[in-house]
Amino acid sequence: SREIIQMARDAGAAKVYLASAAPPVRYPNVYGIDMPAAEELIAHGRSVEEICSAIGADYLIYQDLDDLIHCSAEGNPSVDGFDCSVFDGAYITGDVDERYLKDLSDARNDAAKARGDARERAHGAVVGIYNDR
Repeated sequence: SREIIQMARDAGAAKVYLASAAPPVRYPNVYGIDMPAAEELIAHGRSVEEICSAIGADYLIYQDLDDLIHCSAEGNPSVDGFDCSVFDGAYITGDVDERYLKDLSDARNDAAKARGDARERAHGAVVGIYNDR
């Protein structure tokens, strides 16, 4: 996003507003989607205003999570819920704790990838816990 905003400014934009069709992604997915570690997510631990400043936008708006849930249910009334863990940190299995998230971060963060440290993933010690269900 930072690069896109800079490209808009380089092209002469006086103001750059950014809108996201999703809520801010603040937490990692633990159910099989390979995502950055939590601390590598721009929204992790930051307010919308802090994210806006970090990416250099003049204004930033995200989809509201409650509105997203409502719209999804409206589109298919048989859906009574879905996993919002990347947005709210509430993991549907109920057994994801801080220790697990730290181990996952240690295995997935950019430093581990740069070292070629895929040992944890190869042995399934961290990531495999939810991929086998």
